Amino acid sequence: MNVLAIYSIKGGVGKTSSAVNLAYTAARNGYRTLIWDLDPQGASSYYFRIKPKIKGGSKDLIAGKRELDDLIKGTDFENLDLLPADFSFRNLDLVLDAKKKPTQQLKKLLKPLADEYDFIFLDCPPNISLLSEAVFEAADILLSPIIPTTLSLRTLEQLEKFINDNDLKKLTLIPFFSMVDRRKKMHRDIMENLLQTHPEILTAAIPCASDIERMGLERMPLGGYIKKSPSTIAYNALWQEILVRMTDHL
Repeated sequence: MNVLAIYSIKGGVGKTSSAVNLAYTAARNGYRTLIWDLDPQGASSYYFRIKPKIKGGSKDLIAGKRELDDLIKGTDFENLDLLPADFSFRNLDLVLDAKKKPTQQLKKLLKPLADEYDFIFLDCPPNISLLSEAVFEAADILLSPIIPTTLSLRTLEQLEKFINDNDLKKLTLIPFFSMVDRRKKMHRDIMENLLQTHPEILTAAIPCASDIERMGLERMPLGGYIKKSPSTIAYNALWQEILVRMTDHL
């Protein structure tokens, strides 16, 4: 089981769309895949037409009164399951803080699923918090989408500093470009410069495209309503590059 967290300190960078489409791509390629929607807004759950409601909420979940396996829902896509969000997840920091070893709680919850899934994707809310620290402990890979703009680069630097300052050596940070508009010279220049100075950034880039924006209307992953487009090609390329990078780190 490989745990991949799609995470950014900054909101509005294409985090959820990337989590949904990468999970879909992994499942379509035959991997047993789960996506856990940790964001109280429940966007991933919405995209899969699954009601974001967990009986007992986050308190019972973290307390161990509910097993993750009992809460998992199947999606309309083969090999792809979803653990839906709940609005009570807005209180996850408080719930975790009340536990001993709070940062180990997500890892503990995921452990029983090791034989059931090849990949687990965590769709994370955009902040640095106790939940974030629990995500960092549970994840093998931290996939961080960045828009080629100054503010996004600043948040990447903040994330890198946090990982280094907290000695999270086992966590592999893999940034990738998201919502790229190649018509903009600034986007092109920032991407070119960063790929030269930051070799950890993946070369496949997700475009800012109307077919991705349609996900909210279609309520499904991109590949569910479009067979082939520059966006689907980009996600396929990104997934293949992630697999190669993961192999390099084994």
